[in-house]
Amino acid sequence: MLRNKRALTVGVLALSSALVLTACSSDDSDEGGDAGGNVTLNLATVNNGQMKDMEQLKTEYETANPGTTVNFQVMEEGDLRSAVTADVASGAGQYDIVTIGAYETPQWGANGWLVDLTEDLKADTAYDVDDILPPVRDVNSYEGKLYAVPFYGESSILMYNKEVLDAANVTMPVNPTWQEVADAAKKVNTADMSGICMRGKPGWGDLFAPLTTVVQTFGGNWYDMEWNATVNSAEWKEAVTFYKTLLDESGQADPVSYSFNECLTALKEGKSAMWADASVAASMLEAADSPVKGKMGYSHMPVTKTQESGWLWSWNLAVPASTKNKDAAIDFVKWATSKDYHKLVGEKIGWSNVPPGARTSTYEIPEYKEAAAAFAPITLEVMTAVNPKQPGVSPQPWVGIQYVSIPEFQDVGNQCAQLVADYLANRTSVDDALAKCQDIAQKGGDAHKG
Repeated sequence: MLRNKRALTVGVLALSSALVLTACSSDDSDEGGDAGGNVTLNLATVNNGQMKDMEQLKTEYETANPGTTVNFQVMEEGDLRSAVTADVASGAGQYDIVTIGAYETPQWGANGWLVDLTEDLKADTAYDVDDILPPVRDVNSYEGKLYAVPFYGESSILMYNKEVLDAANVTMPVNPTWQEVADAAKKVNTADMSGICMRGKPGWGDLFAPLTTVVQTFGGNWYDMEWNATVNSAEWKEAVTFYKTLLDESGQADPVSYSFNECLTALKEGKSAMWADASVAASMLEAADSPVKGKMGYSHMPVTKTQESGWLWSWNLAVPASTKNKDAAIDFVKWATSKDYHKLVGEKIGWSNVPPGARTSTYEIPEYKEAAAAFAPITLEVMTAVNPKQPGVSPQPWVGIQYVSIPEFQDVGNQCAQLVADYLANRTSVDDALAKCQDIAQKGGDAHKG
């Protein structure tokens, strides 16, 4: 399915392929920098703790590479996607290095928008490209070529404050159901602490990241095998209604303003007792400066009809084909995703802050194994247990869990997320939201029929 090279039809992706390929063509040599040979690399990245650690440590790279300056442009997730998509698709060349997800990498690689990193990485034996976890390496490849490398990989898990649950005589299973989680959330919900925090902020990578996995474990999905949209199904309605009821009864106030960072803060500050979200959050909850370090418990993502419901995702570093600093950009990408970088994070910032889910060797470092003992084993367990080819009850014609890996999904997901967010905020009914989403999703699926 990812081999479909139809012209992108939505948003900024509707730019003609002729314009894109012309703008993206570049020489293999570096053309950027000033007359003195100095190079400034512009790196666009997402606003989260792991990326902020990289920004903090960039001086280590700059010191080792005199004349090279790395300029970080940190954005919220939705803003990052819009800015990077517009830049890379048009070949404008504003960024030398971009942070993109597993959703974008194979599609953009197929379109010629990214530098093929395969040979550069294989030629560097110290980099050891084979050390990258195979599932994460695979989702960043197209036709056997690697177009991005993971800064960190993740699945999703349930995180809960053990002290709060213990005080309420609640025992959380390692493999809970969503009903068990809803019951537990009710028991620990108070005026000062919500029983659970869940994403509600509109966006295919915000609200729909966890909600799509809820839909899948309830038996629904975006499309059937013939690319017929199935958003108006009974399974979708049951899952979305459950999600809203959970938030209404035990969730945070104003859920549509919450995504990853807001829920992370709520758990750290004792304003929420539980959270089902990205497994990478565990490393932040267990960081040395975290108020809840040592107080957290971790379980598999809750299920209803499936054995697992975690997602598989990675935030990756890629080099746009339009960069004028190709060699320098690749060199920084190699540094920031290397074994040595993982050790540097541990030594300079803390071993629990080492980027998880990217390299096999990370899980063999004694200091990391000790610092990440609470969450590292379950992260690996869930990442290897999920099935991106069929995460739900029924077969699907794409590979991906919390997203549909077609160009149209970014726009489809964003529009539908706004409709569901309106339902969460009591501005519309579930039937109206899903009916409108069904029409939007079908337009996206129509391009792939036949």
